[in-house]
Amino acid sequence: MKKIGLISDTHGFLDDAVFKHFESVDEIWHAGDFGPDVAEPLAAFKPLRGVFGNIDDAVIRNEFPEKNRFSCERVDVWMTHIGGYPGKYSALVKPEIYTNPPKLFITGHSHILKVMFDEKLKCLHINPGAAGKHGWHKVRTLIRFCITDENIHILEVIELSGR
Repeated sequence: MKKIGLISDTHGFLDDAVFKHFESVDEIWHAGDFGPDVAEPLAAFKPLRGVFGNIDDAVIRNEFPEKNRFSCERVDVWMTHIGGYPGKYSALVKPEIYTNPPKLFITGHSHILKVMFDEKLKCLHINPGAAGKHGWHKVRTLIRFCITDENIHILEVIELSGR
């Protein structure tokens, strides 16, 4: 079993509470728009996977890919910053997601927390919302979940205080 801490859209702001909420996780996944001074402390704390977002500079773009497809336990995971939602996928992912769908599709960008199952593709879509202070969102959020074999379970939404 792997415990995952999922975060996105920090835009250069890393709340100290993230470390408390992710203390029990095995890995941290960041769905893009790190901004400055976020990747290093996260990577020093726990193993970090991520993708670059549209605001990220050359340093982040050299360290993280635009699309990250990997296996965790026996779950095919695809993470990208701008991916859209079931029925409204981005043109950047549309051809591949319909021909070779993952079991778990993770995006960021919208700053809207969303967890939904795509019946057509038999794929769970997760957008953790935004953990940073920049943007129009009212609540800053993170997600914790577990992956065991082929199962994604024990999903928790965490609201961070203040904006």
